[in-house]
Amino acid sequence: MPTKPPTMPKQRPSRRLRTPKRAKEGQRVAEIFHRFSLANPEPKGELEHINPYTLLVAVVLSAQATDAGVNKATRDLFKLAPTPQKMLALGLDALEKHIKTIGLYRNKAKNVMALSQRLIAEHGGAVPHQREALEALPGVGRKTANVVLNIAFAESTLAVDTHVFRVAHRLNLAKGKTPLEVERGLLQVIPASYLRHAHHWLILHGRYICRARGPRCDACVVCDLCFSPDKWFDCGKPGSDTSKGAAHT
Repeated sequence: MPTKPPTMPKQRPSRRLRTPKRAKEGQRVAEIFHRFSLANPEPKGELEHINPYTLLVAVVLSAQATDAGVNKATRDLFKLAPTPQKMLALGLDALEKHIKTIGLYRNKAKNVMALSQRLIAEHGGAVPHQREALEALPGVGRKTANVVLNIAFAESTLAVDTHVFRVAHRLNLAKGKTPLEVERGLLQVIPASYLRHAHHWLILHGRYICRARGPRCDACVVCDLCFSPDKWFDCGKPGSDTSKGAAHT
């Protein structure tokens, strides 16, 4: 009685190989940032600053505050105190008077004075270029460090604020319950060529287009690539109309 030829065991596809589904998703993500880049090739942060030090101070002050509110308070302040040495000479009381319109201004003023002292004592008055050194400063966390590294030192970092967190979930770019989880997810999927400006594109898109309440889906340049249940505008199938809307990014 003839025996059956031995069957070869089924080989599982290598995990390193990109499945068609993953490849297609990668194309979608790349297209999202391609369109952002066309709408705004050189996006800028909206916090006004003169140098890395005033940027650092502005970002510290912006916690739980609007950029517009911080800018209004710091325009005169930064003329008087654009360096840590001049900030210390200005004094705590005068600093508080300049920023009293910003929420939690007393605690923030203390942090600004303390970080100014640390910059002089440990870094010769300069803002350090290393994440660990930045996060060791009073009032500076990971998000603040990411903003400073990105804007002042042109590093491809991603600061995840409430806008980036929301847009990342709505566009299904990254999932996570914490800003750090979302940051890590975004860094894994955003093409390297777009990482430098991804932070600003996502923030500005969330601030002006993909708003928490009343998202402007009809003015969104990536509407057809969005599958969020919050989307209310019918913009057709993916790629059907890439000219729809004009994102304020």
